[in-house]
Amino acid sequence: MTSTLTPPRKRSALTKGQLPKFAPLVVVAVALVLAAAILALIGFNALGWGILSAILFTIGLVTWSGLVEGSRKAKDKLATCLVVGAFLVALLPLVSVIWTVLVNGIPGLLTPGFLTTSMNGVTGTTDNRSVEEGTRVLGGVYHALLGTIQITVLATVISVPVGLLTAIYLVEYGNDRPLARAITFFVDVMTGIPSIVAGLFAAAFFFAIVGPGTKTGAVAAVALSVLMIPVVVRSSEEMLKIVPNELREASYALGVRKWRTIVRVVIPTAISGIASGVTLAIARVIGETAPILVTAGFATSINNNVFSGWMASLPTFIYTQILNPTSPSNPDPSNQRAWGAALVLIILVMLLNLGARLIARAFAPKAGR
Repeated sequence: MTSTLTPPRKRSALTKGQLPKFAPLVVVAVALVLAAAILALIGFNALGWGILSAILFTIGLVTWSGLVEGSRKAKDKLATCLVVGAFLVALLPLVSVIWTVLVNGIPGLLTPGFLTTSMNGVTGTTDNRSVEEGTRVLGGVYHALLGTIQITVLATVISVPVGLLTAIYLVEYGNDRPLARAITFFVDVMTGIPSIVAGLFAAAFFFAIVGPGTKTGAVAAVALSVLMIPVVVRSSEEMLKIVPNELREASYALGVRKWRTIVRVVIPTAISGIASGVTLAIARVIGETAPILVTAGFATSINNNVFSGWMASLPTFIYTQILNPTSPSNPDPSNQRAWGAALVLIILVMLLNLGARLIARAFAPKAGR
């Protein structure tokens, strides 16, 4: 009886001179162990372990690739490691901020009545009693949340029509005219103006029209609109520019007027980017503190009239709770309320982004017939 021996499998010419698929996993494991051993001698910490492991991984993978695959593949892997490392470095602050706000803000957000009560009647004595007796922290952000929504909505109502119409003029009618060049210049200047300057402008404007000491939510909305309009103009202008001219020419060839072409063809085609730009502008101003302090002041009670009286907002609420705690001797309740308000502000921004995506999807041109 004869037995046949199976010859050993040879590596294909296509895979010869390449690292095995498990090479990155091996290098990661070795880098983690070496980094932990080195830091154990000089003092271990998680951040240093991650940074040293990344450096050792890059050195190990690039060196192994250079020995097996050659310098060309080694340079490619070095560039890949640098790109991925830069991405992780950019992502680290975002993750750190979100994690910090979640850890510190969830206790305040989950406090009963935090979203449905205001700071009206809450004093230092109230906070001292809460700390001494171990009871729940009283006072919430309802008045500040209501003020933020009212001021932001009014600022959006002012900014979006002005910014969108300006962008339409620059793209569809400007044709590099002197007026269009002047508008572009002033939009560029307004893009970089400090927020406090916008607040001072709105305060001075209403001081000249209404009278001294005018502080209302409407004044704050005007200040925020000064910051929003340049962002809306720039984003809308870029989105309108990328609409193919063939769509406009096809509409004109059918005898459709220019204004109707803009309304029914150009804007629906660019609505996705325009919605994203508006959301970016809202997110740009919803966390502003200085212009609202100058123009709307700060209140501890609910104000439903955006055109009369001082009005609180989430940024100013956070600012005053941290800078001037309700009870200076026991600042923990104020800190809890401030972190809870910060978490609410982040949730609002996330909801705005989600809403922009839904609006863009609803109004985007249909792909089918």
